[in-house]
Amino acid sequence: MNSPIGSFGGKLFTTDELVEAVECDKKAGRRVVFTNGCFDLLHAGHVRYLREARALGDVLIIAVNSDESARRLKGEGRPYTTQDERLEILSALEMVNYLVLFDEGNVSSLLLSLKPHVHAKGTDYTIETVPERETVKSYGGEVAICGDPKDHSSTEIGSRTGPPESR
Repeated sequence: MNSPIGSFGGKLFTTDELVEAVECDKKAGRRVVFTNGCFDLLHAGHVRYLREARALGDVLIIAVNSDESARRLKGEGRPYTTQDERLEILSALEMVNYLVLFDEGNVSSLLLSLKPHVHAKGTDYTIETVPERETVKSYGGEVAICGDPKDHSSTEIGSRTGPPESR
């Protein structure tokens, strides 16, 4: 990562820093919500999803796929925007409390380290299909599906050509 930890509005944390911060939040009685994704070409669907996820608790953590992780997940030519740009955009959203960058294929290790009360996923999942469902259940957490129907996609937006009125 090119940007120093602690930038991005003070919202970007290392995993170790985040574990400490989340423990403080829990001790203060705050309900912690965790979500993850690439957030490549942030769109209205992302904002609606994050707003609804944040409404499930007092604190919202977003684990953001690193550039390499996003490339493995989405394919060559992705992400469209760098991890630093994605982190900068997400840090500007007031519903976001913490950001953490991850390179793994899934967020199970982060979930086990942080043990958030809620692991929120978008409507492209069901409770049964969330990949980390068993991990969350193992520590007594809850899985929640939130956001509007999957009408928006960074992949679809990235493949568009021309102004909106020409589509």
